[in-house]
Amino acid sequence: MKSLTLVFATLINFSVFAQQIITDRPDQTESSSTISKGGFQIESGFLLSMTEPGEIAGLEGFTAISTRRVLAPTTLFRYGLTKRIEIRVLNQYEIKKSSFYYEKTFGFSDLEVGTKIQILKNENKNTEIAFLSHLIIPSGSTSFSNNNYATINKLSISHNLNDNIGLGYNFGYNYYEAGDGAVQGKGDLTYSMALGIGISENAGIYVEHYGEFVDLTTEHVASLDMGFTYLINNNFQLDFSFGAGINHIMNYISSGFSWYIGREKSDSQ
Repeated sequence: MKSLTLVFATLINFSVFAQQIITDRPDQTESSSTISKGGFQIESGFLLSMTEPGEIAGLEGFTAISTRRVLAPTTLFRYGLTKRIEIRVLNQYEIKKSSFYYEKTFGFSDLEVGTKIQILKNENKNTEIAFLSHLIIPSGSTSFSNNNYATINKLSISHNLNDNIGLGYNFGYNYYEAGDGAVQGKGDLTYSMALGIGISENAGIYVEHYGEFVDLTTEHVASLDMGFTYLINNNFQLDFSFGAGINHIMNYISSGFSWYIGREKSDSQ
């Protein structure tokens, strides 16, 4: 069952045995594992989404606004600084098309720079805990920049229930500085929970529920997604996922890969 557990580890991000690649994609739940000291990992892919956030007053009453968004690519770079600390850089190229006057914009989003720190790794209790924080730097194209600094913070916890099934979940808080003339918000509370199942020596599936409480209010935005991963080898993984809104109109599909480059992982690292 060793190989099956390795596949499962890529789904709920629980590090076991000597697997080199533990990924933060394709699910929304961030890994509770850090990569090996001196290791370098690339996680990249594309995402196509459609949202319908509201309505506008048109010539014939109210017309729904729909927005199609393409991220191609979205890329996360991870470097193992120490045994339990990694450095992270994320950037993506976006294409957004709105049904309102068929407006189409494209450009780079704001750069994210951050770290992940592993707080607990107890294989006897099959539990890992990590803290992740990203600083969003207002460096993107005009149409995609927040024009202010922001932070994304998450506590990530995972449990290996058995050789084939495990659970990973996050609790987070995101804070965005208000733009010129805007009212300062309180930030958003976020959460996610992913259940992963190994189905063969190289393949696995997951199902996940995630959402946020906007501006620390009772406005709750909830979504559901699921996906598939396939290990080419211990250093290279392919993935496919799709999701939809539960109490809002949203759907997406995504596909990508993760590639670990670096020395072999060992217990002493």
